[in-house]
Amino acid sequence: MLFPIGDDNTDRRTTPFVNYLLIAINILMFVFLQGMGGNARFTYAYSTVPEEILTGTDIVTRDRVVTDPASGDTFAVPGLQPTPIPVFLTLLTSMFMHGGIAHILGNMLYLWIFGDNVEDALGHGRYLLFYLIVGILASLAHVFTTSAFEGDALVPSLGASGAISGVLAGYLVLFPRKRVLVLFFRFVTPVPAIVAIGLWFLFQLISGIGMFGQGSQGGGVAYAAHIGGFIAGLILVKLFAMGRSARRMLVG
Repeated sequence: MLFPIGDDNTDRRTTPFVNYLLIAINILMFVFLQGMGGNARFTYAYSTVPEEILTGTDIVTRDRVVTDPASGDTFAVPGLQPTPIPVFLTLLTSMFMHGGIAHILGNMLYLWIFGDNVEDALGHGRYLLFYLIVGILASLAHVFTTSAFEGDALVPSLGASGAISGVLAGYLVLFPRKRVLVLFFRFVTPVPAIVAIGLWFLFQLISGIGMFGQGSQGGGVAYAAHIGGFIAGLILVKLFAMGRSARRMLVG
């Protein structure tokens, strides 16, 4: 598996203030509001719960034991907490929370590598709107896939992965030939974005198809959100890029 660690930014012409801000918000939320992942009450109050989105009703539950359909392992899950905001807004708040240090580090690395170039191509305001929209659509993809495949609609989801998947798709469309530095086993080598991101999406697709019959969430990963965010990014990025400099758009 190729693991991206950097890309070519020599053609970037603007400072990616919005991308820096998004990364900062994610980190601050995780450290101060989620207590480095230890504040379960906050996390379970502001995560996206499929059943709440489908019914529009805030749901509060007791602590329970859940069995992972992929591994068969059982683990304790804190009960759902009262949500002090309209439940539909958790589609937004959940995008800025993470389940652990590895989760946030991986997501922020991908956002750091790929987000700045997409922001440079779209412009600051359009990039922010693009990021939020693809993130919300990614969460909705997870919600409706969970319902369609009879998954556990009371298991909350969170993380920036869906939005970042959309950013990856935007990067792929705008910069398919841009060199991405990847770690391949022990070797560091540059490959075209279409290879690095294409293989990433292929893995998500294969994993997602394998989990659809088990509620679209296996091993704690909401693959439907990744796939949904990526497809949303593919469809929407050219719309958001309309009117921008052709020179910036076609750099490869």
